[in-house]
Amino acid sequence: MDFLYGGILTSTQAAQHVQPDSYVTLHYRIELLTGPGAGTVFVDTFLDRPATLQMGIGQWAPGIESLLLDRPEGEQFTVDLPAAQAYGERNPDLLRWVGRDEMTRNAPPDTEFEAGDMVEFVAPNGGRYSGVLKTLRDDAALFDFNHPLAGIDLQVEIKILGVL
Repeated sequence: MDFLYGGILTSTQAAQHVQPDSYVTLHYRIELLTGPGAGTVFVDTFLDRPATLQMGIGQWAPGIESLLLDRPEGEQFTVDLPAAQAYGERNPDLLRWVGRDEMTRNAPPDTEFEAGDMVEFVAPNGGRYSGVLKTLRDDAALFDFNHPLAGIDLQVEIKILGVL
């Protein structure tokens, strides 16, 4: 409800703006603009239910997260992002050969591996990271540890539903 007080419009329901530490509930759609899947919608929460994320903790690529800063709840916008601003360029250093013994240590028993599989590995610090299997040999496999959207220009549509 809006009130006019002394010539100043105030509101008891003023729209919140996204801040660096906000929790944001939103709908979003990501479409691939380049690469083998160009024209494909990668994810679309407008069709299902909204997502909630916390700003500033790495739940989204920094370039996409920065699009939200200072925007009010209720705003809807669409932006084309070059790969470098979205999930970054592909890094050839993140293509690595992994021995079969390490693969089997990180997978359920009797796993049949094939190209395109996503395999999760345990880091020395106990964290987890995943890679996509590209090529399989008897002794090793080539994994791509780049983000799946790295190197791809994207179109991002966002509707901010709520900010806390």
